[in-house]
Amino acid sequence: MNRRVELVWEDLERIRAEAPLVHNITNYVVMNLTANALLALGASPVMAHAEEEVEQMAGLARALVINIGTLSGAWIRSMLVAGHAARRKGIPVVLDPVGAGATSFRTGTALRLIRELSPAVVRGNASEIRALAYEEGGTKGVDSARTSEEALDAAQALSARCGTVAVVSGAVDLVVSGAAVARIANGHPLMPKVTGLGCTATALVGAFAAVNPSASDAAAHAMAVMGIAGELAAARSSGPGSFVPAFLDSLYCLEAADIQRLLKAPSA
Repeated sequence: MNRRVELVWEDLERIRAEAPLVHNITNYVVMNLTANALLALGASPVMAHAEEEVEQMAGLARALVINIGTLSGAWIRSMLVAGHAARRKGIPVVLDPVGAGATSFRTGTALRLIRELSPAVVRGNASEIRALAYEEGGTKGVDSARTSEEALDAAQALSARCGTVAVVSGAVDLVVSGAAVARIANGHPLMPKVTGLGCTATALVGAFAAVNPSASDAAAHAMAVMGIAGELAAARSSGPGSFVPAFLDSLYCLEAADIQRLLKAPSA
């Protein structure tokens, strides 16, 4: 087993052994899927967005995942309250800027969250990352109109300006921390056909960040596990409907041998 595989597996074993509580303020569309994915991975998810309880909940958690998919003023207030509580406690904040670039409300909210909460990781598609780096439009709903490599410069700019790890999802995922770039080429074309799998990747980053103090390593390991589980699930699926349960089973049953056999992490 090579060292890269060992590190991914060690993090996964920690998650399964420790079941870290991951606090999610996420959107209505993906709550069920992301909660089940975290459970299948071995983490303990909680979906709590009421302003009256998020400060206390963040205080109990080991990571906070913020997803702006279904925004409202009340949810933004909750995100800020929870985020400030997470910062005081010293737990990682992971941000998914869903749809940034589609409207000024979304883009502005994501930029405010980055400015005020200094998230450890920002994970989005190429269009979302470009929108945050360059305040550029062109997002097609929550889908990207660009490849991940087309957002490399934007991810580097965002990482340098905000002191965050920028993750760009795509056929090849990019994990950018300053000048360092890791590429993960796992995944399957069936995955974009299921709503919420990008959000699920962000939730998994939260779980890995809960057990690994290196935000860049946590993000890379999460994206690797996400992609490998997707490949295993696609091999047993006939379409998007059968993919979801197969994906959850793949997360739950993932073994070191699967990572050893399937991990694709090109150097360039």
